[in-house]
Amino acid sequence: MRRLKTQVIVNPESNQGRTRKRWLHIKEAFRGFLKDYRCEFTGAPLEAIEITRSALRDGTELVIGVGGDGTLNEIGNGFFEDRRPINPQAALGIVPSGSGCDLARSLGIPKSLEGALRVIVDGPSTSIDVGKATFRTPAGRDEERFFLNIADFGVGGEVVARVNRNRLERRASSYVRCLVTTMARYRSRRLSVRVDGRALPSDSYLIGAVANGRIFGKGMKVAPEARLDDGLFDLVLVRGMKFLEFCRHGWRLINGSHLSHPKISLVRGRRIEAFPEDPDPVLLELDGEQLGSLPAAFEVAPRHIVVKGYAG
Repeated sequence: MRRLKTQVIVNPESNQGRTRKRWLHIKEAFRGFLKDYRCEFTGAPLEAIEITRSALRDGTELVIGVGGDGTLNEIGNGFFEDRRPINPQAALGIVPSGSGCDLARSLGIPKSLEGALRVIVDGPSTSIDVGKATFRTPAGRDEERFFLNIADFGVGGEVVARVNRNRLERRASSYVRCLVTTMARYRSRRLSVRVDGRALPSDSYLIGAVANGRIFGKGMKVAPEARLDDGLFDLVLVRGMKFLEFCRHGWRLINGSHLSHPKISLVRGRRIEAFPEDPDPVLLELDGEQLGSLPAAFEVAPRHIVVKGYAG
């Protein structure tokens, strides 16, 4: 059987530096599954994008990411140049080694190192949808970025910003702890939302999750009915919950039983637009990376990237 030309991209700082510490173990496991591959470590933000693009231009057919959701977001963006796939036949393989790994959960990829590698070698290859977000950067510019799993505006963007600040300050950065701390102070923002050109009722929203995959926030099933290959976003909107109300019902986000709550709605569409009506900024995160704020637009690119291991 012909061997695929393979590029492995490792973020050694993922999972708070644990990937670097266990790299020898990871490397040894790779030897049992892959006989020939090129490996590079990232050393700076966005570097995985350029490593991926260079590898694909050079004929690489399989790019394996070792890291978390942020690393995989960069690799996913590297599959594209000028908004087009560099090599539509190239595939993405995932070895979860981050603090969240929600994309891997949405795809159903095993948590274990050996299980993930077996999926890459023997699992199916399936084309999944990709989201494209246009948003406002902190510098006030409009920017485009692809995302693979979920984009989230509102309290989720604030939580990720707090997690990142805590990491820089070497403080506890548990997602759940940061969520509770942020929720205690966060005020829902009044937003205008359009889905495929249709305006939804203007309201105050706590969360707006533009979901390609099902899971975010370290295992929360925010969009339990979402599919990665149906050409649609599942837009999950949470209206105006207060802190105590959220605490009473927040567990339902974990097991995916929240869609029946009267303050939570699900709308499906190919293009989502969200505009703030309050002067306060509404932060946005893509695949666990806090990159900017509203206004923003999100579009589905159907079946735009091949992933190893997803069976639909």
